[in-house]
Amino acid sequence: MTILGRGGRKPGEPIYLRRHMIALAGAVLSPIVLLQLYKVFIGPLSLDVQLSVILITSILAGLGLYFLYRASARNEP
Repeated sequence: MTILGRGGRKPGEPIYLRRHMIALAGAVLSPIVLLQLYKVFIGPLSLDVQLSVILITSILAGLGLYFLYRASARNEP
């Protein structure tokens, strides 16, 4: 059994803060929530449009997460 120092992280393991996890959950849930809100307030969409919206929203959310949090999710020395 190895004893991990400095908060229980292994050397080289990334540091993820609570805000990273909340933003990730938002990025994962946003495509689904947006589609459901559209269906409730406006009307149904075809499967092709639904998949396109999910794909575009996921790509934009992923890029947003990358650019917003790449500096703060650094590795330990």
